[in-house]
Amino acid sequence: MKILPASAVAKRWLQNILMAVFLLALGLVGARLWPHPPLSQGVPFSTVYYDRYGTLMRLTLANDDRYRLWTPLEKISPLAVQGILLHEDRWFYYNPGFNPFSLMRGFWRSYVAGGKMQGGSTITMQLARMHWHLNTRTPSGKIMQVLRAIQLELSYSKHDILEAYLNYAPYGRNIESIGAASLIYFARAPQDLTLPEALTLSVLPQSPSYRIDPKTGVLGQALTLARNRLFQRWQSVYSTDSSQRVLFQLPLALRQPELMPYIAPHFIEQLRQQTRQLVQLDTRVDTTLDVGLQRLIERQVNAFIVRNQSRGIHNASVLLVDSRDMGIRALVGSADYYNREIQGQVNGTNAKRSPGSTLKPFIYALGMEQGVLHPMTILKDVPSSFGAYAPENFDRRFLGPVTATDALNFSRNIPAVYVASQLRQPTFYQFLSLSGIASLASENHYGLSLVLGGGEITAQELAKLYALLANRGVLRPLRMQKNDACPAPIRLLSEEASFTTLDMLRQHRRPGDTLAQRSSSLPVYWKTGTSWGFRDAWSVGIFGPYVLVVWEGNFDSRGNNVFVGADAAAPLFFNIIDSINASYPALQEPKHPFPKQLKRVDICLASGNLPTQWCQQKGKTWFIPGKSPIKVDTVYRPVVLDIHSGEMACPPYDETQTRTEVFEFWPSDLANVFAQAGLPKRDPPVNHCKDNTMAIDGSPPRITSPLKNITYTLRQSRQGRDKIAFNAVTDADSKTVYWFVDDIYLGSSASKTAIDWRPLNNGQYRIRAVDDHGRADSRLIAIELVN
Repeated sequence: MKILPASAVAKRWLQNILMAVFLLALGLVGARLWPHPPLSQGVPFSTVYYDRYGTLMRLTLANDDRYRLWTPLEKISPLAVQGILLHEDRWFYYNPGFNPFSLMRGFWRSYVAGGKMQGGSTITMQLARMHWHLNTRTPSGKIMQVLRAIQLELSYSKHDILEAYLNYAPYGRNIESIGAASLIYFARAPQDLTLPEALTLSVLPQSPSYRIDPKTGVLGQALTLARNRLFQRWQSVYSTDSSQRVLFQLPLALRQPELMPYIAPHFIEQLRQQTRQLVQLDTRVDTTLDVGLQRLIERQVNAFIVRNQSRGIHNASVLLVDSRDMGIRALVGSADYYNREIQGQVNGTNAKRSPGSTLKPFIYALGMEQGVLHPMTILKDVPSSFGAYAPENFDRRFLGPVTATDALNFSRNIPAVYVASQLRQPTFYQFLSLSGIASLASENHYGLSLVLGGGEITAQELAKLYALLANRGVLRPLRMQKNDACPAPIRLLSEEASFTTLDMLRQHRRPGDTLAQRSSSLPVYWKTGTSWGFRDAWSVGIFGPYVLVVWEGNFDSRGNNVFVGADAAAPLFFNIIDSINASYPALQEPKHPFPKQLKRVDICLASGNLPTQWCQQKGKTWFIPGKSPIKVDTVYRPVVLDIHSGEMACPPYDETQTRTEVFEFWPSDLANVFAQAGLPKRDPPVNHCKDNTMAIDGSPPRITSPLKNITYTLRQSRQGRDKIAFNAVTDADSKTVYWFVDDIYLGSSASKTAIDWRPLNNGQYRIRAVDDHGRADSRLIAIELVN
């Protein structure tokens, strides 16, 4: 056996030691670099909800019924971190996860000297106990705690361990983590803690359940002494000025969880349901709600319910949406969330209800979009049937001829059903489907009853529809979180149709029994609705940047005769508007460019059509060139009468034996309404002439352009420049010529001047020119568009 010299043995031992150190270092590096799950994994967290300005609305419990928030170490005040290290583990950054001197001291005092149990645990050991739920009251449990602490040190950085400890530590009651404790006890984020607050939280985790009065939150004597002792040690380590010493002489109370705010509970619950499937470490939710507006509306609802309880009004729901970003600013799901008698925890803004007449504005908007009417079109409010459907008005009366604007604002059912019956592509049902109204039955199921509230809709869906008008025909979804994605908007109505509909709603007069009667510079575009059986009363509208929806009724659908939109919902609606205007006097309506295609035209008020020289009363209306169906008035017509008999004279006329008078020619159904109202119209004389026609003096216009039966070939690439000039030769007494393309009004021109038309599609068109005497000429032309 060969014996190595001592120098060789020493050299080999040195090599072995170096290799062992290398392997150990390699193992340590490998253990650190080996991927480990984050220490937050598997731990349930609370969610904290803030309004759009950062006001705390709600802190929810985690799934294990504890308040727990994860806060990154960088977002925790250095005062709190330094206080924790000073109190719990001054050698945290230097020990390997355990402190042998502290363990030996704790073992001696606990098991040998027979004193009070003392653990001697480091921060890493405490984290190991909380993370793996260890029982450390026995020697074997303490050994396992040390081994787990070493495992943590090998797997994670000191930064991660300290961060996890601060987010695991108990702080009394069912509160864990410094983030939840700071928010609950001091109503502030951990990074904003003052020195007294930071040191209070530093000593609290040692025995959190014995140092706070759970009823008042006042610091107990033990906690106060522990905090002050820590402050004495703090002053020996860190520089402290006199102002900080004064703070420790002031009383300090910790807010208890029972006093935490719970603002807009229906809003929070709906948001929680929508995000229940999302797993996220970021437990902060910044919402679109405005706590100031929420509280203002809640006060108005509560006061209104108190004033009207004797009428049987016990419940209401209100929704306020900002049309600029579609964020929900206030949501009151019921009059009292905690009232079981009214089923207060039901979110009324998300419940399907009959909308009554609140959808009528969209019928008229579609009618203007499709050329059925304009705002001053005269509609018949007379007994009518539409196939097997014979609707009635709410008041069971008929007004006869009414403008479309009055028919909408007076909520007349017959005109609305007539307009809906004329809609094509889309129909009213198709429009609601395109708008995202959920759970609609088939179109055949409703028929025309959908016009009068036969379907069901939620207040949130209704707000989205009215925001479509506010945004000039563009549909966008509601938003509840500030970081919600904004999908591409969908245009469902033109700017022109949206503008004219709003202008019609603006003329709706507010009720006279609202609390505030002062005038406001902000216009209100609004509509009411009452469901069948008096189950739902609605008032919906737009003011400034907001869409406001008010509903009153009972969640069990019990009817009440007072549930009439104009009498019950409208007063609360305007009380809210007046309160918001008073609280926010700088509120303004968003600026929108005026629709480029929208024009103003003179009309004869009796018919809503273009005036002739015999029209008794003239006015103006909005019209959309190429869409609005404006025709020449035929209500006022001149009749040549025989001087002696008073009957209609037949041509040729003897000027010495005849005179001309203007009569009103009304359809028989409207004439009957006038008679029933005590306003009978003078009957025009009967025409006994052989040709049974009335003579119209003068020559009709003669179209000179476009030419008759000609195919016009236009280049698509030049659209915007390629056009056809319309011109006509007129009689001397003609001042204006009105032009129509397939009965769609195009515009007017002074006699002997041209008007231009730019066709968009191939096909055959009938061109018609009508002068201001009602005389007309027409012809057919064909259009062919080529590349």
